[in-house]
Amino acid sequence: MAITEKDIKRISVILFIALLAVLVFLILRPVLLAVIGGLILAYIFFPIYKKILQWVKYKSLAAALVSIFVLALILVPIWFLTPMMSQQVFEIFKFSQEFDINSLARSIFPSASEQFLAQVHISFTNALSKITSSILNSLVDFLLNFLVISLQILLVAFVFFFTLKDESKLREFVSGLSPLSRIQEAHLVKQFKDITQSIIYGQIVGGLIQGVFAGLGFLIFGIPNALILTVVAVILSVIPVIGPGFIYIPVGIYLLIIGKQLLAIGFLLFNLIIVSSIDSVLRAHWVSKKTRTSQAVMLVGMLGGFFIFGILGLIIGPLVLAYFITFLRAYKERTLSSLFSEN
Repeated sequence: MAITEKDIKRISVILFIALLAVLVFLILRPVLLAVIGGLILAYIFFPIYKKILQWVKYKSLAAALVSIFVLALILVPIWFLTPMMSQQVFEIFKFSQEFDINSLARSIFPSASEQFLAQVHISFTNALSKITSSILNSLVDFLLNFLVISLQILLVAFVFFFTLKDESKLREFVSGLSPLSRIQEAHLVKQFKDITQSIIYGQIVGGLIQGVFAGLGFLIFGIPNALILTVVAVILSVIPVIGPGFIYIPVGIYLLIIGKQLLAIGFLLFNLIIVSSIDSVLRAHWVSKKTRTSQAVMLVGMLGGFFIFGILGLIIGPLVLAYFITFLRAYKERTLSSLFSEN
């Protein structure tokens, strides 16, 4: 079959577009995570933007107000909490050096040999040293790369602002690129919306709120180094299957061991009744049972996403994996059959 001049032009256009796409990716690669972060934040705070837009009537003003609010929500805690976290990291490291783990291990395992107790002491000291060193290194890296991080935050704010302001134009542009029919597109968009709602609100935002409430428990009951424990609780709350119980239960057991039984009981009851119920309440409010994403998909997506994209991968990973599974399911159900038919 001979190649016509029309075929050559078509191939040339496709190659040119592919070349431009590669160049665009290379340009955006250093700031890609900041762009994605701005888009994700815009999705999270879009309901607030719509509410404010009803009052002020101007899209630019509404987007600016929400942008200022989100920047303050991010920067103010960083400004005030970074010095406190540094201090608490040093306190934990000092505590790890002074804490008599042998006495605690001997009280739990009265018949243990001295060799076993020595091994417990070494393992405990090494584990705490690695944890505190890791946190301290993260804080040092943050301070050393402050200028780069500031530029990234500004880019996030820029993307966030214009995504809110031009949301309708962006939606029309993406819809115009879709090769799907309107029925197919509406079906997939609804599924993607449910998935995004399930992961971002049901798991990420809900986990953050649950972790913050766990942190309030540390503060209310006077637990030492509450800020560091809160950060750990927030991270664990976001991860599926695990949850903040992996931090507050050991703390409660520690309080029991050192003889603070009433404090331990009150602390554990607070977490079991209030903190544990927050997850189910928020999930019921934001996500229906039919649209919840599998915990296995979220866990695998978060772990894989974290290794590739860092902290933002906790969101990107499960979203990409869930979207891919949705496309496979749509292909299996012949929802996308028109795209692969010869007619």
